[in-house]
Amino acid sequence: MATRQAATAARREQITGTAIALLGELGYQATTLEAICTAAGLSSKRLITYHFSSKDELFAAVADQIAADAEASVRSALEAVTGARDLLAAVIRSNVAFIAGHLPQMRALQQILLNGGHEAWERHHIESQNGLARLFEQGQRTGAFRSFDPQVMAAALRASIDGVVPLFSAGLDPVVCENELVELFDRATSAQP
Repeated sequence: MATRQAATAARREQITGTAIALLGELGYQATTLEAICTAAGLSSKRLITYHFSSKDELFAAVADQIAADAEASVRSALEAVTGARDLLAAVIRSNVAFIAGHLPQMRALQQILLNGGHEAWERHHIESQNGLARLFEQGQRTGAFRSFDPQVMAAALRASIDGVVPLFSAGLDPVVCENELVELFDRATSAQP
């Protein structure tokens, strides 16, 4: 039974990985189930539809996988960090580093979103933004952050982080981007004048 589960998980990973590569390289319209089947070296499209009932379900799984990978990466970067300002800097740096290191996944996600796959991503986006708002609220309670609307600041930060993909595609150094965003949001949130 465990062998069958492992084989199923490996096949799903193969299919989603191929979908990510094709979405980032060819775009949404060209990433058909047939193209995924060919690129993955599968003998039949039914091997895809066995695991995913539709292209939409497959692309939702892609979005879920990207979100899970990003969340795990950010969470591990925050384990040893304390203090609201240091946490904010670590959140920014780890998100930017994840994006810089996963540009094909980010391009795939953009293709999904641009072509109507908002439902697949919206839950993750809202959870992330709410987590940022909680970080801001905690920092306000401890006096590390000034008074502001945590949801508005969280939305601004999330949009700033999500907006770096084209900058990296154009060649911007991720460290420069991290430093600028850390400085910007440290100044925007600081309790010190």
